[in-house]
Amino acid sequence: MPAFVRLAALLVFARVILAAPAASDCTGTISSLDDVSAAVKCTTVNINSFTVPAGETFNLDLADGTTVNMQGDVTFAVKNWDGPLFQVSGKSITFNGNGHTFDGNGPSYWDGQGGNGGVTKPAPMMKIKISGTYTNVKVLNSPARVYSVSNPAPLTMSQLTIDDSAGDAPNSKSDGAAAGHNTDGFDVSTTDLTIEDSTIHNQDDCLAINKGSNIVFQRNTCTGGHGISVGSIDSDVTVSGIVISGNTITNNDQALRIKTKAAATSSTVTNITYSGNTGTGLRQFGVLIDQSYPDTLGTPGTGVKLSVVNFVGATNNLAVNSDAERVAVNCGSGACTGTWDWSALKVTGGKAGPITNFSGIKNFSQ
Repeated sequence: MPAFVRLAALLVFARVILAAPAASDCTGTISSLDDVSAAVKCTTVNINSFTVPAGETFNLDLADGTTVNMQGDVTFAVKNWDGPLFQVSGKSITFNGNGHTFDGNGPSYWDGQGGNGGVTKPAPMMKIKISGTYTNVKVLNSPARVYSVSNPAPLTMSQLTIDDSAGDAPNSKSDGAAAGHNTDGFDVSTTDLTIEDSTIHNQDDCLAINKGSNIVFQRNTCTGGHGISVGSIDSDVTVSGIVISGNTITNNDQALRIKTKAAATSSTVTNITYSGNTGTGLRQFGVLIDQSYPDTLGTPGTGVKLSVVNFVGATNNLAVNSDAERVAVNCGSGACTGTWDWSALKVTGGKAGPITNFSGIKNFSQ
């Protein structure tokens, strides 16, 4: 065989070797953390019921295209540490929870202080760093914040349950306040994310978008917390292309909120669309747009430019409690710009709230 033919054959063989998949077309089963390293070498991973030892992260670093099937519930033993309790990463992942539960043993941590004091609590409980789909998973009793989402490519999270309802009640350490605190449902700093058809009962934001674009939050139910939030927005952040649609918000402090830090600089929030949301039992506000965070309706900052905030399409129907304010807008001077179409917003109950430093809201009155 001529030398150049042998060389060509070797190059073809080398390309085949380099293109070989990193994982095998096999099924790995996880019944303890000891099984993880072998299981993630397969493109199908099944998770059986087991308890994760205290102070350990259940970490799945998956090969691209892996399918994960939960076949039992996973419980996390208790330790006062930073966490996370669970982390999953990979591209084009299909994660099927099949209705099974990640149990964070929240009552063993809850003291009414969340991340603001008391014992150290694993937070977030769940770090999601995949693209693809993540569906039909239940999280029970998170110690504090539940999901942190930073997907590397488009991700749809659907049919999820977050049940921190037991945290509504006081305990012996919470001094009469709800024992669960800072139990945010989804903390999001990402792009190309859809969260849909899910049920969240917690004591903080149902959704908090800290930065990112092309984010859809639709047909979810939020109970007991602080509503659906864009923010809090810090410095050097861009948020754009957010759609909040068809959600039901019950017994929250407010239904829909945009909160930007008073001290923030060089940030932009734009193209936020609300459509067809329903809120009842709203304790403080129907809609709150506030540039004085962490204060509420304090002295607003001017370092976050806010524009194109629209209530359009299907009507957003919000009902506030008798001592609540229907709508409050607190803009820094010159920080809220343009014309905002609020033709699809209807708020009943309570009293009118202040509209400060902005006259661009159209087709709406309190």
